Amino acid sequence: MLLKTTSVATLALSMAVSLASHATDTLKIGIAGPFSGAVSPYGMMQLQGAHAAIDQVNKNGGIHGKLLEAVEYDDGCEPKQAVTVANRVINDGIHYLVGHLCSSSTQPATDIYKDENVLVITGSTNPAITSRGYPMVFRTIGLDSEQGQTAANYIADVVKPERIAIIHDKQQYGKGIALIVRDQLKAKGIEVVSTDGVNSGEKDFTALITKLKRAGVDFVYYGGYHPELALIMRQAKAADFTPGYMGPEGLGNKDIAFLAGDAVEGLLVTLPTRYDLLERNRTVVNKLKSQGIDPSGPFIWTSFAAVEALTQAIEQAGSDDPKKAAQVLRNATIDTAIGPLSWDENGDLNGFAFGVYRWHQDGTGTPASQ
Repeated sequence: MLLKTTSVATLALSMAVSLASHATDTLKIGIAGPFSGAVSPYGMMQLQGAHAAIDQVNKNGGIHGKLLEAVEYDDGCEPKQAVTVANRVINDGIHYLVGHLCSSSTQPATDIYKDENVLVITGSTNPAITSRGYPMVFRTIGLDSEQGQTAANYIADVVKPERIAIIHDKQQYGKGIALIVRDQLKAKGIEVVSTDGVNSGEKDFTALITKLKRAGVDFVYYGGYHPELALIMRQAKAADFTPGYMGPEGLGNKDIAFLAGDAVEGLLVTLPTRYDLLERNRTVVNKLKSQGIDPSGPFIWTSFAAVEALTQAIEQAGSDDPKKAAQVLRNATIDTAIGPLSWDENGDLNGFAFGVYRWHQDGTGTPASQ
């Protein structure tokens, strides 16, 4: 996996900059996400973006005379491990956190953070995370309800399948967005032939593929991360079953092309804007490229923006008190690499938009035709 390989040297360099602050007063920023396991490519993006932003802040003198110190926590995209991580964050005296990334990790972790004075900015998309009204939990990405609407509109208006099936990975993130898409398709009068769940880590999808083929399915919406769908696509093609496919941002990385081979060609993925193509980010993009990092990863930019939002809120609050910084985020517009950000009463972004991209065998995505 190229992403993970290139990140080792990159993160070593970034950590050298971030941890050089030990000699002076520092402000610790926790970064929690899946840095091991099947979905670690997304965690690597998260680390790359957060470290790049921390390095930039430190290069400019830090915040209130303090340099930022990154502290990493691997939750493996596992809810139980996320709870352990949350307790470690609290015991380590961390009050600012970028993370978690997997919705199934973020939800139980924020249940712990809410009473412990920890300001959290997450890249998770499940609506339940912020619907509970925790005053110190924010996002730098849109909701699955918004992403699901984008997908359902594209399926109904552009793809126009005759027989569509919904598949999900039975996890909070994957099942949640799959059911949102299913319900929105039904509201548009589109019949969903079947809804099936698969197990995380499952390898043999022969029975599922046979079922879909017999049902005459010509399009599949998949809710979840890339490993299972990649195998479904590859095995389906080997069985001479080639429907169209679509899924959420959890599919958008190079590894799905590595696992699925040429079966990935044409996969539709809903993703945030390609922030690496924005002129405002040219300097950061060039730096990432010089370190061997592919700057197109969406979670690079949501994490970069999270650090920017945290540090600007601290600066505007005139204090390291996370409650005061959270109050700034509730009332201010923060300029970041992904644009000006403001949040509603739940901590959700105002006006976030997803686009539709077509994935290719080389692991890249291009805007899909409308």
